[in-house]
Amino acid sequence: MSVLTVSLAENSYDIVIEHGSLPTIGERCAALSLSGLAAVVTNSTVSALYGGIVQESLKTAGFNTVLVEIPDGEEYKNSATLNNVYDALLDAGVDRSSFIVALGGGVVGDLAGYAAATWLRGIPFVQVPTTLLSQVDSSVGGKTGIDHPLGKNLIGAFYQPKLVLIDVATLDTLDVRQFRAGMAEVIKYGVIIDLPFFNYLESNLDKIMDKDTDALVAIIHRSCELKAQVVELDEKESGLRAILNYGHTLGHAFESLSGYSGMVHGEAVAIGMALAARVSEARGLCSSEDVRRIVSLIERCGLSVSVPEFEREKLLKSIATDKKVKGGSITFICNSGIGAYAMSKHTPEELLQLSGLEA
Repeated sequence: MSVLTVSLAENSYDIVIEHGSLPTIGERCAALSLSGLAAVVTNSTVSALYGGIVQESLKTAGFNTVLVEIPDGEEYKNSATLNNVYDALLDAGVDRSSFIVALGGGVVGDLAGYAAATWLRGIPFVQVPTTLLSQVDSSVGGKTGIDHPLGKNLIGAFYQPKLVLIDVATLDTLDVRQFRAGMAEVIKYGVIIDLPFFNYLESNLDKIMDKDTDALVAIIHRSCELKAQVVELDEKESGLRAILNYGHTLGHAFESLSGYSGMVHGEAVAIGMALAARVSEARGLCSSEDVRRIVSLIERCGLSVSVPEFEREKLLKSIATDKKVKGGSITFICNSGIGAYAMSKHTPEELLQLSGLEA
């Protein structure tokens, strides 16, 4: 078992990483002095696999439970689904003494976390991420929210969980596409923060892709550790935390233009990282060899770096709705070599030119 602590004063919490830890969720919630009704928010896919285990553990620990299912897919991370969750919480009698358990991937965690942040002006919640992407990224740091048709994650709140419980065994049932997508977020940490970690990924990728338990624990632990360090310094993204958006500016635009159904988040981020590396090279921040290594590692995970075809004006409009846009310019995260980052400001038109999307 690996335990990390995100140190945020009264909002501090532990990240527990262990193979086979899901049946301990009840006793861990009891140890946190959580009480009342436990509303387990999940999707139909994850519910069939792990909903029973989680509810049984909670019941054994003395909690009454209600299962709230949402549809599976990024396209359902919206206000309509959120309202359905509110309806279910109301019907079940979830009050201020209750808490929410977010059981699933990034969509479930983001939406359930936002429901927790806003229901009765805030009730506690616990993150139980079941995908690689959510385990290494979205479950940590307290970003919660939903998408708007014109932009990803435009509606949300910073709201920290009481616990993040990561059971590596849940990755055994994760489909190949989602596992590959999660690797994009893992690679991100190496590119912008930690060269030795990037080197480790290059050398151990075969074991990782074969889901070797020790290798998985190692990359999840290091990813969470790196993210926690950034979040502790900048909880609400007033500056430094923006570096975690490496690859996301253009990636989010591609997701939005695909209607949140043509590609999954990690696939879009992979393309965005390849383009961010090219922007970095164009600005003299990294070498062509750095770009080659980054692109090669992405592709070795089975991810494409081919840019989807979108109308130029729609792409520009989508980039312009990014949360980091101020005064018409966007704070863009580049890699300085491999293992370090740089920030710069560009208009959407400049980004298209620097990334090679527009000659």
